[in-house]
Amino acid sequence: MHPTTTDARLAEDERLAEDIYNRLIRPTVRPEDDGKYVAVAVESGDFEIDANDYAATGRLLARRPGARLWLMRTGPSAACHLRGLASRPAL
Repeated sequence: MHPTTTDARLAEDERLAEDIYNRLIRPTVRPEDDGKYVAVAVESGDFEIDANDYAATGRLLARRPGARLWLMRTGPSAACHLRGLASRPAL
């Protein structure tokens, strides 16, 4: 069943992104990645890691146009989770 409200959809995206992070991304994160941004395509599980949030989301959207993205930071002190539907202006 798919969430019907925006809040429910965002909560589900958060749950999916955190699951993807814990299962697929965390094991690959290196010490030098601490504090970097992780953009996660919640429907596919694809992700990008970069020190620049715009670069991470840009590369991921180039591979997965229109994807629902979740942006977070790596590392134990990373309390930053940004949520919402991503879209990039046409260039």
